[in-house]
Amino acid sequence: MFVPLHDNVVLKKEKQEKRTASGIILTGDVKEQPSFATVVAVGPGRQEEGKVVPLQVKVGDKVVFKKYSTTEIKVNEEEWMIIAEKDILAILKEE
Repeated sequence: MFVPLHDNVVLKKEKQEKRTASGIILTGDVKEQPSFATVVAVGPGRQEEGKVVPLQVKVGDKVVFKKYSTTEIKVNEEEWMIIAEKDILAILKEE
């Protein structure tokens, strides 16, 4: 497992269903989908005026992130992404 430093976050990408809300299975390339992932590890936080500011995301959060802001790593056939917290756009909350 990875231990991120500073304000970095390790993500595991969510699998995208190629199916509409009504159950229609889509074939071929669908227009670009949002980038969703689950947080699997977080760094201690960023340095600000000599103090460590903790991250807003936590392990288990489902997030939306900027597509081209990740560093992708493949270890033992598993794909992981490392991203700075500032490039995470939102935390998905269940209602």
